[in-house]
Amino acid sequence: MPKVKTHRGAAKRFKVTGSGKVKYKKAGLRHLLSSKAKKRKRALRHPGILEGADAQNVKKLVPYL
Repeated sequence: MPKVKTHRGAAKRFKVTGSGKVKYKKAGLRHLLSSKAKKRKRALRHPGILEGADAQNVKKLVPYL
């Protein structure tokens, strides 16, 4: 069987923590920030965590994660 190619888009968007969780940067913090509340912007700074089937799918797209 041929080697599985890494999905380059997924490789750039997701990282795996030491405990195996998949983390990503949340959307919505690039532009039009003046109309968003400080609390909302502060919450968006923290990484999101994928769990369950979503995390498994990302790990299939990026074999070395």
